[in-house]
Amino acid sequence: MPAGKHVLLVVSGSVSAYKALELVRLLRKAGARVTPVLTAGGARFVTPHVLQAIAGEPVHQDLWSLQGEADVGHIRLARMADLVAVVPASADFLAKMAHGLADDLASTVLLATNRPILVAPAMNWAMWAHPATRANMASLTARGVHVTGPNDGAMAEAESGPGRLAEPAEIFAAIAGLLAAGREPEARPLAGRHLLVTSGPTHEPIDPVRYIANRSSGKQGHAIAAALAALGARVTLVSGPVALPDPPGVTTVKVESAREMLAACEAALPAEAAICAAAVADWRSAGEATQKLKKIPGEAPPPLALALNPDILATLSRHARRPALVIGFAAETENVIANATAKRQRKGCDWIVANDVSGDVMGGEDNTVHIVTASGVEDWPRLPKQEVATRLAARIAGFLTA
Repeated sequence: MPAGKHVLLVVSGSVSAYKALELVRLLRKAGARVTPVLTAGGARFVTPHVLQAIAGEPVHQDLWSLQGEADVGHIRLARMADLVAVVPASADFLAKMAHGLADDLASTVLLATNRPILVAPAMNWAMWAHPATRANMASLTARGVHVTGPNDGAMAEAESGPGRLAEPAEIFAAIAGLLAAGREPEARPLAGRHLLVTSGPTHEPIDPVRYIANRSSGKQGHAIAAALAALGARVTLVSGPVALPDPPGVTTVKVESAREMLAACEAALPAEAAICAAAVADWRSAGEATQKLKKIPGEAPPPLALALNPDILATLSRHARRPALVIGFAAETENVIANATAKRQRKGCDWIVANDVSGDVMGGEDNTVHIVTASGVEDWPRLPKQEVATRLAARIAGFLTA
């Protein structure tokens, strides 16, 4: 993950440049240093003052600055970071990169750097599909430039199609993966190992319109999958319905119900570890209606009979192909440690990651967890979910490689 790393962020001219601010926030929360370089076009959409305030670093703009170039600043910028990211990368800036132009600070830095480069293209779908842009992208990727996105979706011009900037969380994950891939082999201790992660909620249908669910966003589970992949693991992520991009480098299996999730988990075995971060619905409707249940004025609502869902954590803990390490999650609103300790014993898993979800944890960006094992309880401070994932992945790697 990016903790302790230095990212040089080039912001070029696109209406989606505002998303670069969220990317800076994610990188800084994960412990990375971010140095911004703003093009003239980028400054049309985000101000250097806002970018500097969020990055906590001076914003570099001028190739001809007497102060900035007193020590050949464009060369210093090109070599000072661990990775250079261009977010967003406009069609114009990609063309400059492809043809080696160097008429401003950002393009000069890109020409002078010997660091890994990641671009996140953003433009109208017709510009993205144009043969000139396709040729430029082919040239850049052939030279080893990494690409994330663009996505397919709505655009500023009231049009829709491929060309929309990848979401900040998606770009963050790509940066984290590249930084991890550049580390020494000993920093990828899970290379060659298969790990299973579940994430998100499950939706249990009542009728074709309604379902039983919970408020899980999947942010913690998806972050764990990405962190394990960054340590070299081959990760199968079984995900319920979430509004998150699939983590790069991870095999994602999308499911709806608890029964589908259990089947996908069993199909993914064998695995050396299973991390059950999904918030699986405990119950489902005992009899799913084939038609929408109608509200009839003056009549009582129809009774909703419930049936127990399969217990995925307990099933994996007692499975004939049980992973060497099985980790469950306990989302509690009271007596967090006592309930989590009882859950670990009842389910038969090795560790429980417990947290209090009575506040803004579900759907939020931060988490306060307690690791409950047979030997005791380890309390962690409130951390960004990305950092919780990084720490947990390191703990799992330590266990599996001991």
